[in-house]
Amino acid sequence: MSVDHGMQPGSAQVSATAIEACAGLGLEPALVYRARPDVPGGLGPEATARALRYEALERAARDTGAAAILLGHTLDDQAETVLLALARGSGTRSLAGMDPVRGPYLRALLGVRRAQTEAACAEAGLTPWHDPANTAEGPWRTADDAPLPRAALREQVLPALSRVLGPEVIGALGRTADLARADADLLDELARELGARAEQAPGEVSTTSAPRSAARSGGVSPTQAGHCPDRAGVVVLAVAVLAQGPTALRTRVLRAAAVRAGSPAGSLNAAHVQAVDALLTHWRGQGPIHLPGGVRAVRRCGNLELGPAGPLRTDGHERSRPDRADESGGPRGRQHDG
Repeated sequence: MSVDHGMQPGSAQVSATAIEACAGLGLEPALVYRARPDVPGGLGPEATARALRYEALERAARDTGAAAILLGHTLDDQAETVLLALARGSGTRSLAGMDPVRGPYLRALLGVRRAQTEAACAEAGLTPWHDPANTAEGPWRTADDAPLPRAALREQVLPALSRVLGPEVIGALGRTADLARADADLLDELARELGARAEQAPGEVSTTSAPRSAARSGGVSPTQAGHCPDRAGVVVLAVAVLAQGPTALRTRVLRAAAVRAGSPAGSLNAAHVQAVDALLTHWRGQGPIHLPGGVRAVRRCGNLELGPAGPLRTDGHERSRPDRADESGGPRGRQHDG
C-alpha cells in the first residue's frame, strides 16, 4: 500500500504511480490510503507525517485483515537513527534504533543498504521515488530555516563519516543499535519488576521499611500515618522501594509512570525525568514537578504520585495558585511551605 500524506503538491499522483507499479508486480490488493488530518497539533512536519502514516497503515491492516505490516527501513535509516540519538544525548533505548520486530511492524530490510534496494529496483525495471522532503534543500525546514536534522545528516554527515572512517561505519552503527537493544530490553524488564514492587494503590500510605537516611529525607512519619488523601487517576509509587533501585532502573520506572499518567512520550525528555528523580534522591521538601501533557509529580505520604495537574500541595491542602512550567518547557518545582 501507499500512504498519500496530502502534505505536498502532487502527492496523490505519486501514490497512484507507486500502486500501479505494485499491481504490475502481481501484488494484490494494491491500495492507496489517504491520511486523515486528525493528528495532535504542535508537531513538526516529520512527526506529523509519521503520525499520519502509521494511522493509515494500522487502518489498512484492520481493513484487509493483514497479519503484519512490512516497513522498508534500511541499514542506512538505522545508522541515521543511531546518530540522531547520539547527537541528542539519548539513552540506551534510543541508541537501539528501530526494532526489527515491534508489534505488527516488521522491518525485514534493516540489514540491507539503501544502495542495494536501489539496485534491486533498477534490476526489476522500477523507478524509485526520491521524496524531495527527505533532502537538505527540501521544502520542510526547521523553525530557524535550517535543513531538517535527518535530511542534513543523510546528505552531509554520513558521507563525511564514510570518507573519514570508511564505508563500514554504516554497518558499525547498525551493530551498535543491536547491542544497545539487547541491553535496553534487559533493563526494561528489570525496571518493570522494580515498578511492580513499588506501585501502590491511590490513597495508600507507604509502609515499606526504608533506611534511616530515607526516613530523614521524606519517609512516612508518625504524623502521616493513618490517612493520606486519595487522588483518582494517578500512578503511585513507594519512595522507599524506588529510592533503593539503581539509577538505570529507577529512571525507567519514572518515565513509564509519567507516560501512564498522561505525559506524551515524545515530549518527555531526560531533564523532566531527572527532576522527578530528584524528588527521590535529593528531597528537600520541594513542590510538584510539572511535566508535558499537564501531568504533575508530587511526593507525599511516603509515595511519589504522578497524575493530572491539580491545585494540591504536597501536604494535601489546596494551593491558591498552581505552579507553572517555565517558558522553555523544562520542569519546574517549588519548595512547599508545609
